[in-house]
Amino acid sequence: MRRGGILTTAVLNHLASRGDDRIHSATYAVTLLDFGQSAPIGAFSSARLLSVARFNSARDGVISARTMGNVFTWMRLNDLVRNYWVNNYLMGQDPPVFDIMSWNADGTNLPAALHRQFLDIFEDNPLPTAGAFTAPGTPIEPDRIKVPNYVTGAVSDLLTPWKSCYLTTRLLAGDSTFVLSNAGHIASLVNPPGNPKASYFTAPLDDCESPDQWLERAQKHTGSWWEHWAEWAIEQSGREVPAPAELGSKHHPMQAPAPGTYVKQNNCAVRRWLSRRWPRFAGSRRGRRSGSG
Repeated sequence: MRRGGILTTAVLNHLASRGDDRIHSATYAVTLLDFGQSAPIGAFSSARLLSVARFNSARDGVISARTMGNVFTWMRLNDLVRNYWVNNYLMGQDPPVFDIMSWNADGTNLPAALHRQFLDIFEDNPLPTAGAFTAPGTPIEPDRIKVPNYVTGAVSDLLTPWKSCYLTTRLLAGDSTFVLSNAGHIASLVNPPGNPKASYFTAPLDDCESPDQWLERAQKHTGSWWEHWAEWAIEQSGREVPAPAELGSKHHPMQAPAPGTYVKQNNCAVRRWLSRRWPRFAGSRRGRRSGSG
């Protein structure tokens, strides 16, 4: 998804360059490989903003999930900022329990080096040009990725507009399947079967068609695209093998029980961040601890 799709492309390209065919298929959920189309997130594409973003992540070693989440939150000011300001602060009501927003809040930090590469891709749009970007040590040429691929888009997606996701199928050499969900970015992903409001569109791909032309002849289906994807994935899969009895392996042992150590993080990281910028904040915290005995 998004960044994951870019990483998938880099790995598949690297394997293809070595003649390694262990991967049989790839799924690209709401993924852009061509950033040349206009999109709301383009508001953050100025050279000055990107330079500041690179500086901040290089200084801290990572860009935090909170920082990344804030960028996307302010893109939907009415829904994700003003709505909660009125409901929680002015009206004194508890925020409604919403499974999708809980999933959306489950972010992860990005290492600074990886963040810098993503910003380079966002700014320069090198992936559509064969050999213009290298990772990991291999020039990326999407047209040598020949595994079957399943690409999704979302009708009301502000982050990765569906017409740009559609163009991902043009860059890959393998047999492509494109599916368009009737939801937004996160809701198209958290889309389990059983939702009567869910629907999606499918149609064979034609290299001569625009996204709008594809949609004109696409067939609408009621239900979740997950079921359509499951059938596709089974067709691409090899023979069944016994499920592993234990997690991890000799070379990749399990590091911690699920869901991982990240859930134990608290506000210590936030306090350290504030302390580096405002030493008086650190002093007030120390004074509070000593005063409490």
